[in-house]
Amino acid sequence: MAEQDSDLGGLPDLANLALGGSVMYANDEFFADAHNLIKPTSPTHDPASYGPRGKIYDGWETRRRRDAGVDFAVVRLGVPGIVRRVVIDTGYFRGNYPPYASVEATTLLGYPSVEEVLAAPWHTLVDKTDLDGDAANLAEVSAPDQLVTHVRLTIYPDGGVARFRVLGEVVPDPRLLGGRIDLAAVRHGGLIEACSNGFYSAPTNVLMPAQAQVMSDGWETARRRDDGNDWLTVRLGVPGVVHHAVIDTAYFFGNAPGTARLSDAETGAVLLASTRLLPGTEHRLRVRCESPVRLVRLDIYPDGGISRLRLHGEVPAELRERVAQRWLNLLPPAAAAGVDYTEFYG
Repeated sequence: MAEQDSDLGGLPDLANLALGGSVMYANDEFFADAHNLIKPTSPTHDPASYGPRGKIYDGWETRRRRDAGVDFAVVRLGVPGIVRRVVIDTGYFRGNYPPYASVEATTLLGYPSVEEVLAAPWHTLVDKTDLDGDAANLAEVSAPDQLVTHVRLTIYPDGGVARFRVLGEVVPDPRLLGGRIDLAAVRHGGLIEACSNGFYSAPTNVLMPAQAQVMSDGWETARRRDDGNDWLTVRLGVPGVVHHAVIDTAYFFGNAPGTARLSDAETGAVLLASTRLLPGTEHRLRVRCESPVRLVRLDIYPDGGISRLRLHGEVPAELRERVAQRWLNLLPPAAAAGVDYTEFYG
């Protein structure tokens, strides 16, 4: 398994397959499956790999057009949010990449069918823009802030795209914030605000859902040669009272940290005193936290890697109400009109 993309500008990829993203429709997949677009791993290439239809590419590739049309793929985001920028990666597509692309978005709550998504009203996130071959083409979004659930990638007129990253701000659904939840989870809006070192793999990996599958699916630092220690700071998706933490060292055997510590990054208050860690172990640890926290710092001593960090807790009712109001304000009027307000206001 190839390593995951490690530098996405600090923003999560809302379309990531590992977050539940899905390709709902593509008008043409003659040479390569559109589901490759949202793989969490970087594209790979085997020059000697051929199939019955020609060269096999790790991406989405359509046939050569002989008419005036365009090709497109529709992606349901794994986590709805505000899209800030996109990456249209044409890695290894050199003589067969599309010269232009555009990106549009729509908002449909729940689980709409393919037919409903295709018939929905769409608005532009990225106007038709030039693409380079074998390159990670970055495009900024200039549209007003709006909660997005689905995106459409259109290529002009045809060709191949290896990966499609939809980078943005997760907007947590207030209807899912009741009871005890993982406040640090990406799907609830958690993100890594700062990190001392991410030499081998990205710290954002520790907030992803499910268990890690390999070592590179976690966070690992370089070996320290000084008296310091490595750390990361997590901005919780919603401030809350943390009850317990999970620090998982799965797949880290000769390189797990010796100990770990948790603290409130804003006040310095200790949430978890320095605690011994074992290699390849899911540690479930009680946390001392009496009031809502927003930033949590994890210190590992002296260095090494962990696969997952969970910070389970509760969101106070008054904070959930603020989240609900922002979420509603970011919905287009048609979507907001269909919301059952009693689901979060009682």
